[in-house]
Amino acid sequence: MKLLLTTSSLLAILCAGTAPAWGQDAPVPSRAEAAGTDAYPAQGGQPDDIIVTGRAGTEDRTKAQMSYSVTRISEEALRLQAPTSVTEALKSVPGFWVESSGGEASGNVRARGVPVDGFGSIQLLEDGIPVQHDPALGYLNADQVFRLDETIERIEVVRGGPASLFYSNAPAGAVNFIPRQVGDHAEGLAKLTLGADSQYRMDFWAGAPIGEWKLAVGGFYRSEGGVRDPGFTANRGGQIRATVSREWERAKFSLDVKRLDDIVGFYTGIPMRTYADGKIRAVPGFSGNYGTGAGPETERIKMIEGDGSIYDFDNSVGTQVKRTQITGKFEFEPWDDWKISNTSRYNDSKTQRNGVYPNSLLSASSLLASQAGLLAQAPGASALQLRYTTTPGQTFDTANQNGNGLVIIGGLRGLTLPVKEFMSDTRVSHRFNMGSTTHDITFGYYFAHIDEDFSRYSSTALLDVRDNARLLDLVAVDAAGNVVKTFTDHGIYKYGYEWEDARGEQTTNALYLADEWQITPKLRLDGGVRWETMTARGTVGLKKTVNLGTPATSSIITGSGVYANYDDTFSHATWTVGVDYQFTRGAGMFARFTAANRMPSLGNYITSASAKPITQTMDLGEIGLKYSSPLVQLYATGFWTKYNNVSFTNYRFDLNTGASVTEALFADTQTFGVELEGTVRPVRWFDLSGTATLQDPKYKGLTYVDAAGKSFDYDGNRLIRVPTVSLRLVPGVNLLDGRFRLQASWEYEGGRYVDTANSVKLPAYATVNISTRFDVSSRLSLYGYIDNVNNSLGLTEGNPRAGEVQNGDAGANTFIARPLIGRNFRMAVMYRF
Repeated sequence: MKLLLTTSSLLAILCAGTAPAWGQDAPVPSRAEAAGTDAYPAQGGQPDDIIVTGRAGTEDRTKAQMSYSVTRISEEALRLQAPTSVTEALKSVPGFWVESSGGEASGNVRARGVPVDGFGSIQLLEDGIPVQHDPALGYLNADQVFRLDETIERIEVVRGGPASLFYSNAPAGAVNFIPRQVGDHAEGLAKLTLGADSQYRMDFWAGAPIGEWKLAVGGFYRSEGGVRDPGFTANRGGQIRATVSREWERAKFSLDVKRLDDIVGFYTGIPMRTYADGKIRAVPGFSGNYGTGAGPETERIKMIEGDGSIYDFDNSVGTQVKRTQITGKFEFEPWDDWKISNTSRYNDSKTQRNGVYPNSLLSASSLLASQAGLLAQAPGASALQLRYTTTPGQTFDTANQNGNGLVIIGGLRGLTLPVKEFMSDTRVSHRFNMGSTTHDITFGYYFAHIDEDFSRYSSTALLDVRDNARLLDLVAVDAAGNVVKTFTDHGIYKYGYEWEDARGEQTTNALYLADEWQITPKLRLDGGVRWETMTARGTVGLKKTVNLGTPATSSIITGSGVYANYDDTFSHATWTVGVDYQFTRGAGMFARFTAANRMPSLGNYITSASAKPITQTMDLGEIGLKYSSPLVQLYATGFWTKYNNVSFTNYRFDLNTGASVTEALFADTQTFGVELEGTVRPVRWFDLSGTATLQDPKYKGLTYVDAAGKSFDYDGNRLIRVPTVSLRLVPGVNLLDGRFRLQASWEYEGGRYVDTANSVKLPAYATVNISTRFDVSSRLSLYGYIDNVNNSLGLTEGNPRAGEVQNGDAGANTFIARPLIGRNFRMAVMYRF
């Protein structure tokens, strides 16, 4: 809190010294000017909005002129939605299934039937260049190293289309976070947000011309306990960025430096139960809306490593990112209709990811029965018991402890991932006439080099089932109840069930050529081809198992001192062709086919130098209709996705060995779907926006042979986690000439499956969010938010550690799953100057 006040005070001093002059020179824009062409912003944007994502050329094009599906989330629409994470910001995009119940980072997005988790199906961009070359770099999703704040002016989302032509690792789309630009006058804003989960946050941005240059500075700082309170401050830190830019008659230049130093908590699954009324709620003794297994007893653990040294597991760190990002942009027009541009970015990120994972859930009596063989190691013992580590005199009640009598085998996992990247994208564009037609041709070259280290160490712990779970010891007792032998070490069941140590480097080179051919004023044909080559080389530590003499240290996985090398090269082409026809200025249609791919990366090798990754290829088709008038905006797109030989990993935790088992499998998939996005404004004081995705995602040719040699055929089964129906409706009321707005969002997700066997189904759910804005004046605005008004316990995922091929929770009445975060209240005050 002290740092927050210091930041606020400093900002107030800066504002006080400059506001009078700025206020005289630059009147604050009206609400309509700030929102775009309309006072009441639609999620999809206006037809006249200029789109810069997913194309290259010398001429600007608007949303209504695009030959592919694009969603534009304006500044004011973004503020009213007030997303709590990068993933949450994308829930208004049709065709995207988003899962943000894990907290502010480490979300999941699945787009247009591309069956990969994390951000493996889309690319995250900031100002047109990737945030991270591979947004799904093996335990390091791009949303972990990027934070939304008031330095971002809008978001453009390309769904499918030419995304994979212009960007690496973008088979199903690209999301571009576009920073705020300095205008001709000095201006700025400051926003203070308070939340019911002990959230205190300050955002600010200020920009001004200084002579022939323009300077901007902004960022945020926040402290937040977390809606699922772990008993310590889960989210804390912030970022700051500074940008200097200049424009000449035919050239532009900018240099942006950003520093992120932030910690966010990670919410894993919790114990849920199907009750007699058929509804799924948390087990007794656990809060489904606000509880988390992480707590003070698992906040700091000294884990013994194979060489006897100590690994300091600190869960209060959560996902900690320290990142320096430097971005340079240059644009030059040497002659009319020629443009040369380059955007380059250097990243230096150090990420520590710690988490408490529920590997498995079982009754305490079942656990004790499975360990009965240990009694032979304790002469004089007559029974096994569970005792609380911090209160060893307290015996666990196997029948009804915490109202449930359940135990979690928890994984205490720590990962360290330092990454350095350099990326550069250079384009040369030329527009010329050929008879009565015009061509807008772009030639581009993209280069990326990545250096990554990866280390992981994990141990298993015995935990009771309650909010902020407590550690348990497994003990043998005599007939009098005296402890004869303890098989755990202060709650640790097995040290070192995971160990990894790897490092590698990757170099990517890509050439691409695109042409937009305007055949007639109404008809345009565009297409392009990209050739990309990736080379990865590095080392991975080989493992051995050691016994340090106690039950908890009897099978520690550690390094053998021997390292295996890898050195592989992959190349592949991407191509796309699209056609756009405008019936009128506000109505048109388009069609497109893209042959895309997703190439391997360092993330495929971090646990195995002998990995044999393949380039995953896919075909994507789409046909779209677009219509816009003052009354109605409607964009409808039919899409088809065929994903060839997708790889996924089946992860299972084995209690008996204390080890995790992974299996790599491959399958084809096919998805047909329809995306709808639109807004209707029947009267000035009311509008209704909405999105809908209807799809039929299926596996093709998926077979599986288990450890016993039994074969399974899952051909035609539904893709995991992807619903067939997703709906979002946002009605809004605008009063007092637009100064007051109240809107609600109703969001529905249909049923989804946890595993490819379709044996565990997550039921459909709906949730409601409310937000409001009141402009006290042209400078001062108040915002209020209620997230998950109906306190929905909608399940977003099951337990991936129980297997994603045939889930171990199939048929279970009690299981691990991750529901939506509970109801929360926030309010904000923003001052523009």
